[in-house]
This record gives sequence, structure tokens and C-alpha cells, in this order.
Amino acid sequence: MGKPKIRFKGYEDDWEQRKLSDIYASIGNAFVGTATPYYVESGHFYLESNNIKDGQINHNSEIFINDEFYEKQKDKWLHTGDMVMVQSGHVGHAAVIPEELDNSAAHALIMFRHPKEKIEPYFLNYQYQTNKSKKKIEEITTGNTIKHILASDMQEFVVDITNYDEQKKIGSYFQKLDHLITLHQRKCEETKSLKKYMLQKMFPENGNCVPKIRFSGFADAWEQRKLKDYLEVSREKNKTESYGKEDVLSVSGEHGIVNQIEFQGRSFAGVSVANYGVVEAGDVVYTKSPLKSNPYGIIKTNKGKTGIVSTLYAVYKPRMNTNSEFVQIYFELDSRMNSYMHPLVNKGAKNDMKVSDENALKGPVAFPELEEQNAITQYFDKLDRLITLHQRKCYRFIDIALDAWEQRKWIDVVDISTEMVNPTTGEYDNMPHIAPGNIESFTGRILDNVKTVKEEQLISGKFRFRPDDVVYGKINPQLGKYFYATVNGLTSADAYVFNGKNGLKQKFLFALLQTSDFFKYSVSVSKRSGMPKINRDELNAYSFLMPSEEEQDRIGSYLLQLDHLITLHQHKLFCAKNVMKYITTDINTPKKEAIMAELESVIEQKLIEQLIYGDSQWTYREDLKTEADLWKNFRYILEQNNKERLNGEPLSDAEFEQVKNQLQFSSFYKAGEWLVGENGKVMVHVQRDTERLHLVVMNHEHIAGGSSVYEVINQYNALKMDEDSSVNARDRRFDVTLMINGLPMIHIELKNKQHSYMDGFWQIKKYIGEGKFTGIFSAVQMFVISNGVDTKYFSAASDTELNPKFISGWLDKENNAVSDYLVFAKSVLRIPEAHEMIARYTVLDEEAKRLILLRPYQIHAIEAIRDASKTGKSGFVWHTTGSGKTLTSYKATRNLLMDIPAIDKAIFLIDRKDLDTQTTMAFQAYANNDLIDVDETDNVFDLKKKLKSDDRQVIVTTIQKLQRLITRKLQEGTPEYHKIKNLKIAFVVDECHRAVTPGTKREIERFFGNSLWYGFTGTPRFAENPYPQMGDLPRTTQELYGDCLHKYTIQNAIHDNAVLGFQVEHNGPKNKKDETDSNLYVTESHMLKVLEVILNKSYYKLGFQNGKGKTYEGLLTTSSIQLAQKYYDLLKMVKEGKTTLKIDEKIKQVLPDFPKFAITYSVTENEEGSHVNQQKMQESLDDYNKMFGTKYEISQIQGYNGNLNKRLARKDAKYKSRNEQLDLVIVVDRLLTGFDAPCLSTIFIDRPPMGPHDLIQAFSRTNRIYDKNKVYGQIVTFQAPKLFKESVDNAVRLYSAGSTQTALLADWKEVESAFRKSLKALRISAETPEEVPGMSIKEKKIFVKLFQDFDKFFAQLKSFTQYEDNMLAGYGITEDEYTDYAGQYLNAKEEIKEDTDGQIDDPGVPVVDEDYELMAYSHTKIDYEYIINLIQNIVSPDEESQDVTQEQKQKQMDEVKQYVEELRKDNPKVAEIMTTLIGEIEQDVNKYKGQSILNIVENMKQECIEKVVTDFCITWYTSKDDVMYAAMHYRNGEIPNESAIKETANFTSYKEVQERAIPKFKYYTMMIAELRKTLDEEIKPLMNH
Repeated sequence: MGKPKIRFKGYEDDWEQRKLSDIYASIGNAFVGTATPYYVESGHFYLESNNIKDGQINHNSEIFINDEFYEKQKDKWLHTGDMVMVQSGHVGHAAVIPEELDNSAAHALIMFRHPKEKIEPYFLNYQYQTNKSKKKIEEITTGNTIKHILASDMQEFVVDITNYDEQKKIGSYFQKLDHLITLHQRKCEETKSLKKYMLQKMFPENGNCVPKIRFSGFADAWEQRKLKDYLEVSREKNKTESYGKEDVLSVSGEHGIVNQIEFQGRSFAGVSVANYGVVEAGDVVYTKSPLKSNPYGIIKTNKGKTGIVSTLYAVYKPRMNTNSEFVQIYFELDSRMNSYMHPLVNKGAKNDMKVSDENALKGPVAFPELEEQNAITQYFDKLDRLITLHQRKCYRFIDIALDAWEQRKWIDVVDISTEMVNPTTGEYDNMPHIAPGNIESFTGRILDNVKTVKEEQLISGKFRFRPDDVVYGKINPQLGKYFYATVNGLTSADAYVFNGKNGLKQKFLFALLQTSDFFKYSVSVSKRSGMPKINRDELNAYSFLMPSEEEQDRIGSYLLQLDHLITLHQHKLFCAKNVMKYITTDINTPKKEAIMAELESVIEQKLIEQLIYGDSQWTYREDLKTEADLWKNFRYILEQNNKERLNGEPLSDAEFEQVKNQLQFSSFYKAGEWLVGENGKVMVHVQRDTERLHLVVMNHEHIAGGSSVYEVINQYNALKMDEDSSVNARDRRFDVTLMINGLPMIHIELKNKQHSYMDGFWQIKKYIGEGKFTGIFSAVQMFVISNGVDTKYFSAASDTELNPKFISGWLDKENNAVSDYLVFAKSVLRIPEAHEMIARYTVLDEEAKRLILLRPYQIHAIEAIRDASKTGKSGFVWHTTGSGKTLTSYKATRNLLMDIPAIDKAIFLIDRKDLDTQTTMAFQAYANNDLIDVDETDNVFDLKKKLKSDDRQVIVTTIQKLQRLITRKLQEGTPEYHKIKNLKIAFVVDECHRAVTPGTKREIERFFGNSLWYGFTGTPRFAENPYPQMGDLPRTTQELYGDCLHKYTIQNAIHDNAVLGFQVEHNGPKNKKDETDSNLYVTESHMLKVLEVILNKSYYKLGFQNGKGKTYEGLLTTSSIQLAQKYYDLLKMVKEGKTTLKIDEKIKQVLPDFPKFAITYSVTENEEGSHVNQQKMQESLDDYNKMFGTKYEISQIQGYNGNLNKRLARKDAKYKSRNEQLDLVIVVDRLLTGFDAPCLSTIFIDRPPMGPHDLIQAFSRTNRIYDKNKVYGQIVTFQAPKLFKESVDNAVRLYSAGSTQTALLADWKEVESAFRKSLKALRISAETPEEVPGMSIKEKKIFVKLFQDFDKFFAQLKSFTQYEDNMLAGYGITEDEYTDYAGQYLNAKEEIKEDTDGQIDDPGVPVVDEDYELMAYSHTKIDYEYIINLIQNIVSPDEESQDVTQEQKQKQMDEVKQYVEELRKDNPKVAEIMTTLIGEIEQDVNKYKGQSILNIVENMKQECIEKVVTDFCITWYTSKDDVMYAAMHYRNGEIPNESAIKETANFTSYKEVQERAIPKFKYYTMMIAELRKTLDEEIKPLMNH
């Protein structure tokens, strides 16, 4: 057939013509028939004709089919390199199957498969796109309306064929050309998106008078005026016919005002154009014809020469205060144009605009002064020119001559530098060091984190680069790290420095790195088991097409110029849809630069870079996206690490199923139990025939080495479960996950600065509830959330157990906050730290069945003790009471034993009177699944036995037992004496300020001469409160133990939200001469006053506003057992109605059985010879037994105290029920130290002031973090008010670095004053609640902030015993009015959150706390979440609750039903859903076992909403999407999209099916009225709970 006119050099042979049937063995149809029954939401991609266009496969629409149908088509699967062609519709369009679509199924396409000879499919694909081939295909096409071609006709189709090498070159050339064109088209679209974005942001919105983004130097508000103040109607007509038909202009939405003939190819003017309006340059034209996006027409400015327009157009002249091009820009945003014209225009019968030229100018506009108009116009003019430039360049490369391009190998034309220099010589100090971590992926832009060589203190060899060098990151080439050097500098050994040679130009070389061909090659050759990397040999083997030097210059310079232009306009501001990475202009907000938040994708990318670069051992696995991928990867690592145990034989599929079954954890806690391992090795067990194989999954001794593999993945696709048919079920994409040996361990959710990091928390909570953390992800132990500037972490738990109060930030060793996500990654997420968080600093609380991740100060203390022990130093840790000292001391004791082989025993010492506290139980709970044993010694002989044992154990014992052993029970000179005396022992002492006296410690130290001592205390002894003087014995904690190894004071803990501050009230009798006179406080009159405060004045202190089952507890402490018993008897009399003191109805409404109380003393005070009244104590036990169904006797006092502790702590699920709760416990000294009950809120002190350390210890029972409404620990004293205040101030000052401000809240007088001021400010913002809905967004932000301040002070005011509800009238507000304000606040807060402009701070508006929850709001009605938790405990009981009797189960169910009935009074809709659920559980208690009840109820509510909306739409023929939007956003009786619902409502269809249809003029009004009623009565109750 001859030769083509243009060819690559070196090819001379003739081409020949061949039938396709000679080339392909199989040319036939894909499946033809109905496939819709097999369509699924997520499955196998099904290739259809819609996906084939212009020689390429697109994913504009995607169909998926199920497994069964997919497998049936196996004989027709398409493979890489096969071709497909559209046979119906846009016939002849063809495409090549790429690698990622290997094994695809197709529908109604012609398939070309099984080539008989070597053929380049892309060569044929581009041939089909030639005019010659298109014409031939058209000749064999049949059909008039819908075109068809047959597979049999394509078998006979003749194509032109050359040899395979030339086919490859031609196919490759056109692929590259397609890529270049796509690149420019994309950049064109990006710039258009930028323009659209700026059209929104550079003009005021929502009634505001200033735009969100402005040029610097402009601060005045834009004035709102009529458009007629800026334009006037032009009266100039073409009466003399100076202009002819060749001068007629048209108005185009995309191209503006254009010449009609030039633009449309002909004139549409009438016979005469004399009446046409004259349009001069700068005139404004309004076309009154509807367009698709502009139903009321468009407004454009004439930027060309003078012409004329028909009478259908209105022509306007700009006034002196107007830049007419600005007018066009103002109206270019479709939404702005449409909303302006809509009120002014009436559409005629012919769809024309019924509006006069004059009336079109009567709408309101907001314009700036002329100078700012000019600046904005110039900016958008530049953008338009940039868009035009892109559009022209899109096709520039099509004209490139083919014979100028040659196939070249990398090694022949690229020099890879070997110039490595020593950075320590000083010669390079001021040069920048630009490593891959300083380069933005795929853009070649340098990030702002570059430092000089000197600043980085570099020591290892680095590569030198110079201007015009090209630098390329060789590690993880999938990240696309490269830049074009413009300065001298150094780069790391993880990069190459390239220079072209033998005719290859640098700019073209830089462009080459950005091509998809090079990217695919670099990624494919870099895949290996270790770190992905492309080496020199692999680079040198790469070949590519290279044009002439002249053409290289044109291409390279153009692309660099293009990037420069975009960078110029897009630096610093992120555009809405990933337009570019940054946008730069001189635009800013008044007085403050407006910086858009980074996109989450960029934050994600930077985090991954931080994790994988430098000395970190994380490897990025971009290829792992699905659960199948993760299991496959885990299996590979497991087999690699267990080759010997597997005897070289890989796991069979059945064997791996055994492994997978062992890793399906029912809870994160269960996963944590497994991860503890056996002697540090985490195992799975496989039965292979008769042999049981023990395979190591993870070895915690191999941290940062050995068998440990550290991988990071992102955008994992968590699919919805097949059985999950709920309307809310959907696939989810996870952000970043860190895996150890293939198992997800740490999961990270990222937001940008525009959002709170708490959005990540709620997202995780939602995903857990949806069951996304199952399968391989059920092993996760730690979550991290960040918005870039605030980063927190927390342990994994079920969705109902996740509590925002337990989120922790990171601190450095000096307790400085580490909040930036990249610095957090360096501190916590690098290796070995991340692995240590899982292996060393995660604790399993066996009692509460939850994971505990240590807080940073705990970790720093443990590491400080470890470091000290290595050098033989002792010392003490000062961690404020309530910050988790017991847990820290446990981990410290455990780690000493594990990390220091020279230590024989680790002994945790406590005082005898603490034995019945939680310490031993806590230790045993923590150690239950640990690698070491925790033994409590029963007696001295038991202690001696354990010390003689060779086992390395943590021993918990008392000082008294140890002292008795060494002084009385060991005979000097015996073998056992020497063995015990010579032990290397590490003593850890809890409450070291009092547990071991200086004399006793010296005695023990003299015996154990080879010992280390580590004390833990929240209240050290200082010079201000020393031990009593006893000879030369130490008097302070430092003298006794050594240096303070780590400090964390009350001030630190309150600042970090680790504990709460204290609100102290001194209610003792005032103005007494001697307020220490004990006679004042022993009378019944005084005691009844105390009880009056506790029972009737502590509504808010004890959390009654939370509602039944969620109230708090209190302690009443007295100075003697006799007084305690007297209080107990008096309380019984009050409850029985035998005193003048009556319990208020307000209290009884919430808790009819209030108060439920008990009494307890220290064990020592109940031994023989003590003063306790044995009979009275037994009576108290009888009361307790009757109340809770227990059977304690006086001989079982320790068991009683243990039960009381658990009941107060409420960690067990059973104690969360109101039936099992206490309200008040009367104590003397017991429970005032070492006791942890987060739900204990208040301590009532009717005794004289204690010493500083005892005061802080007692106070600290109340300041544990619990729920959102417990915001401080409450202290009420009833004796010696002046002395008590002085004692409290001194104690707090001593233990919080000299200040009382952080720890102690303001008193009544200060709070009341602040409350009055905040109320006044609130009234100024909104005098009544009814004013709030009409406010602008800016005004609502101010209102929300002021209401938050008011609510905070109101809640604080209410918590004082001095507060009475009737005081509100005197302040000028009622409780009902507060409730109305609160409702408006919640609405406004939601609107602010939805406001899309929230990402840019307005300096005139205060910052709203998005995570603030109302504190003064009363929730006395039964709590929705409380019922959810009760049901959850029934369907998923913990192990201890598994054996409850049927009677107990029924009691639990009856309690839930009782609460649901109470809920029904307030919300019958939600109550009915819960009743349905309870009925299902009663039928089958295992139906929902292990599932999230919260998620199930939420889904049931959503299904109800769906049904209500669907029924409404069926009745009224409205759009379901529109009505659903209204349902989700309905507030204040306003339907946000009312006009849209009316517009889409179909009256014709409604009328056809309704027997008694209402007339059209009533239809819309009645439909909206019915919708509002439906929203109020049916939807709103389901949205609120």
C-alpha cells in the first residue's frame, strides 16, 4: 500500500493492508442482554459503551456487577492489551484495556482478543481515530436513529500495518501527545475553577458589606445601592444605518459579546437594522433570552469594537463611578445573576423576559469604590487571559513534525551526578539543603520548611546541585518528588542530580519527569520488599522519544512558564476542588492576611512524607487499599517471619482461614489482650495435620529491628457489610493507618484547619458504630486526630465508650504542648516510639475492660525512672493527685523488672491502711494480661517465700510486713538471710510523702544495701510542710528519695485537661470569736444545716441536671467515727420524714429514692479494741444489703469496702444502672486518699482544716475527668471558714507552683458579677431570643460566642449552694427564656458550621468554640444515651456479667422499659423505636450481640425519616432529594429550600392520581403547609433526643 508521508527515522519498509481477522483470533461480542439484575453498589467494574470515548476509557459513569454474574463471564474477560469498540450509539470509538482493568467484564462491546501475532494495540487504536478509518466504519454502520456495527463486519475490516517496532513508536508517540493535551486541558480547567472560586469570595455574600477576600489597601465597606446608580439606559439607535448586518453582535455566555457572523457563521438580522441599538466599547448589554444556567438572561460588557444589537437586548452606559468590565465580572457568577434578576423578571408565554430596560436596573447590588473595581477587573482580566492561553496551547503539539522525534536511552542522554560533598567544611553553610521531604509532590514546588546546611547541622555526605540542574527523589518514586534548581545548594543521598547531554535540554528533561510514562516506569521498577527505590541501572535502562533541541526548548519553556503563571496566581490560597496547592496574590482581608486552610489531602500527604523520610522506618504502601490487600500483605509477612516454624511450606488457604478467625476480635480490648503475647511474642496457632504450629505475629523484643515490619497506608476503602441494609450504610475511606507486621495498630483521621480536630473524633465514633473497625482493623489500639495545628490521641474503644474527656494531647518532657501534626509525628509516631506506645505504654484495665494509653507525662516519668535506674540513681516523681499515679507507678514497676536485668525483684510498697483501697485491685487488673505477675503477700511468711523464689515478679506488700520480716523473721547468718539481703531490689513507693517514714526507710535501706528507691506522690513534703524533726533523719521528700525525676503539678494537669480545677465554698458559721471551738459543730442543729446543703442545695453539684442515672456522688467526711454514725442515723431520720428537714420536690422529681447513702471506715478502725460501735456497723451493713441485695457481715468488712469502692467507681457496667448507685458515703479518713471514682463530684467537709498534703489529697477525690457536665471538683466546708480558706490557699499555692488562680475557681461574688456582665452583653447582642433568626451570619457568630460565655457563668453560678432559682427574676431573666436562648443558640451554631465561608477568620468577629457544650442546660428528662447504654449492656454484657440469673436479666429489662416509658412522655417517636428494639431483643437476646446499639437506633430513626419523606413525596409529587434536604436542615419553622421544592413539585402528576385534587392556586401553599406540619410532628422528634 506504500508508505506514510511522515515517519520516524530509520524506517523505510512499505506498509501492508490486513484484515482484523488475520490479526486477532477472537473478534466477538461481550455479553449482550439484560444485566441490571446483577448491578450492585460496589463490586466488579463493568465496562460499557459510556466508558469508551475518543480512544480512551473513562470513569464518568461506573456500573458494578456482583461476583456470581462476573464469574459467569469468565470466558469473556478482557485482559491487558485487548481492544474494545463501541457497537451501538457512538459506534467506532475504541480503547485499549490497561493493566488496572485486567480481567474485566464488559457489556455490549466488540472485543478484539487473542492476537495471532505481535501487535501494538495503541497503534490500532489511534488508527481507528483517523478520518480514513472513521469513514470506513461509517460505511458498515446500520440504523437510522441508533447506529450499529457488527462484530462480523469488523472481522473483515481492513487496517494498515507496519512492522512491530514502528507500531510501538507510533503508539507511544500519540500516547505522549494525548498526555500533553490532557495536561493543558486540566490546567485550563483548574484556572477556570480558580476564577469561579474568586468570583464567590471577592464579592460580599448573604447581605454582608465586605467580601471575604480583598486586595490590600482596601478596607471600606461596599455600599449597597440600586444598579441604576451605576448604569444608565442607552438610547442610541442605528437610525442612519451607519452599521450593517456585518456589524451585528451576539451575546455568548462563555465568550461574551462577539460578532454574529464571525462567531455563528451567518447573520440572523432582519431586513432592516435601523432600529438596532448601538453598542460602543465599554457599554453593558443585557440579553433577555434564557440560557440553561441563566433562566433570566445574562449581562456582558463589550470589550471589542462598536457594533449593533437587536431590540431583544438592553444596552447601558456606565456612569462615572463605574468600571463597566467590573459589572460583567460581578454578574458572571450564575447564582448572583439569577438571584438578582429573579425578582425583577416575569417570563412570558414564549419564555421571553417581561422586564423593561429601566426596571432591569432596579435591583440591589453591592459595589466598591471605583479604585477597587479597577483592581478587581485587572485581576480577573489576567485570569481570563491565562484561560485563553491554556485553550490555545491545548492543541499546539499536534503540529509537531514526527520526523523530529527519536527513541533515546536514558544512559545516552542523561548524566547522573556523583559529586558528593562534605557539608561540615563550612563552605556550604549558607546554602539551602533541599531533600525530598522539602519538595511538594508532582508540582516541583519547594515547601517552606527548607533550612540551610548550617541550620540543619548536617554531617553525612550530600550531593551538590547548581542552577538549571534537575533534582529527583529516588526513594518512593510514587510520590513524584522533583524540582528544577534555580540556586546553588545541597540535596540528600535520597535524591539524584540530573544533567542532560548529547542534545537533551534541561527544561525538557524536567518535563519528561512529569509524564505518566516515566511515572509508571519508575513505580513499576521500584517495587521490592523493602523501601521502594529506583536505582541508577533501572534509570539508565529507560527509553523515551526525544524531539529536536529547538522543539525541546519550546516544550520545556512553555511548561515551566505555565507552572510559573499558575503559581503566580495560586500561591497561599487553596482553591475549592484541588485547583492547585497554593494561590498567591496580594489579596487579603482587612488588617489580616486571609490564608485558606490546607486541603486534608495535602495534610495527609505531608504526614506520610514525615513518616517515611529521614530516620523513620515506616514504608509507604500505596498499593494496599482493601481488606483483601491487607490480608494478603499480612499473610506474606507472617510467612516470611515464620519460615522455620512452617518448615518452608507456605500456609494453605484453609490454614490461613484459621489465622484470620483468630484475628476477628469482638472488641479492641480483646485485641489488646492478645497483643500482650506470650513472653513478649504475639502468636497465632495453626493446626496442620497432627501438628500444632505456633506462629509469631509480632515480637515486642524486636522494637525497631528484628522481625518488625512498619508500613503506612492511606485511603483504605472500608466497605459496608453485606448484611448491613440500613439506609445509612455506606463505604468509608480511612485517612492514614500505621501497621506493624501487617496489622493496623494506629489509625489517624485528619481534618484541615477549617475544621475542629473533634470532627475526626466524631467521625471515628461513627465508623466504629457502623462496624468499619472489624476484620483486620479490629486489632487497632490507638487513634490519632488532627486538623494540622491541634493533634490528639486516645485509646480504641466501642462507640458508646468513647469519651471526648479522655482525649490527650502530647507534651514534651518540660510539659510544653506539642500540637502540630508533623512535630507530633516526629515525637510519637516515628519508630521506635509508635511501637512502644502499643507494646510498652498501653495498659489493659481488666476491671473496666478497656484499653488505657498512657498520657505523655506518665511516659516521661517512666522513662526518667528507667534512665535513673541504669545509672543506679534513686528519686521521686511528683505527679498531682488524680493524674493517674497508680497506673504510672504500675508501669514504672513493671518496666524496671523487664528492662533492667540486674534487678531481681520489684517491690511496690504501700501502707497497711491502704490495703483495702484500690491499689492492689488496680495492679492486678492492669497485670492480668501482662508479661509479669503481680502478687499480694498474704502474710510475712508468704513475703519471705516470694523473696526467696527465683521468679522475677512484681510484689505488692505493706511496709509493716516488710519491716517485720527483716527485723523479726530472718535469722542472721542463715542462707535465706544472705539470699534475701543480697537481692538487688527496686522499691516503688506509692503516696511516698507518708507511706514510709524516714526512720523506717533508713532501716529497710540498711538491710537491703543493694536497693533503688522510687517514690510517687502528688503532695511532696517540702520545707514548708516537712516531716517532724527526728535526729538527722531527712525531713523533705527530696532528702528522703533523691532528685525529682519528673514533675506534673495541679497547674499542669488542669491546663492539659487531665484533671479539673476546684470550686471551694466555705459555709461555716461566720463572725465567730473562736471558729475552732468544736462545740459549735457537734449539735444536731449544725448537722441538719449541713444536711440541708447536701440534700437541697446541691442540685447542680451532684449533677441532677443530667437526669436520672447520670447524677454524681458525694462524700461527707467528719473528724470521728462517732460523728459519722450520728450523721448516718440523722440521714435515716430525714429520709423517713422524722425531722424538720424535708427533701425538696425538685430533687424528688429527678431521683425519688434520693439519697441512697452508706458509711465506711478504715479497716484498722474495725479491729478488736477499736471504738466503733459493732452493733451500729452491722445495722449499716444490713441497710446496704437490703438496698443492693448483698450479704455482708461485720467479719466481711474488707469485702464490703471493696464492693463499696466498685459501686462508687461505676467502672463495671452493672453499676451504671440507677438501681445500683449510691449518692452519698459518710467517711472519716477512708477514701480520702488513693481512691479513684470519676463520678464523685463533691466532698462535704465537716471537720477542722487538715495539713496541706491531706487537704490536696482529699480535694483530689473530686477532680477526676468524667463527663461533659462535670467541669470542676466541688468542695464545701462547714467549719472555721477563715482558717479553712487560709489553709486551702496555702495548700494549693504549695502544690501548683506558687499560684492559686489555675486550681481554684472564683468565689460567689466574682462569679455573680461576671454573670451579670455576660447577661448584659447577651441582651445587647439579642435583646430577646426571637431576634436571633433574623441576624446575619456575622451577628450570629457574635451571639453564639456571647451565649457561650453567659452559659458558662450561669452554670458556675448555679453550682453554688447560695444559688436559688427565684434569684433569676432579680437578674432579669427566667429559666424559660434561657431555654429559648439555648434553642436559638443551637440553631445558630449549626448554621455557622454549615457556612462555607468559615475558613477565613474575620478579625471583627470573635472565635466560636465549635466543641462547646451547654453547661447550664438542664437534662432532667430521661437521657437518650443513658437508655442506649443500658440496652448495650444487656445485649453485649462483659464477661463478669455473663452469668447473671434470668431474674437479674429481667430486672435490667424492666428498668430499661421504665425509662423508655418516661422518655415517651417527651418523645413518643423515639420511644416507639426503642420499644420495637426491646421487643426484638426479648425475642432473641443474641440478635444484636456485639453490635452498636447507638448505631442501630440511629439507623432505625433514619429509616423512619426516609419513610415519612417518601410517603410525603408520593402524595404531593415532590422531589425526594429536595424534601430530604429540608428535613435535615429544618430550623425555626423555616424550610430552607422552599422555592426549590415548589419548583420541582409536579402538580400535573398530582392532579392525575388524586380523586379530589385541590386547585393549582392552592396546591403549592397547602403542600408547603403540610410539609411544615410533617417536619414538626414527624421528623423533628426523630432528629432531637
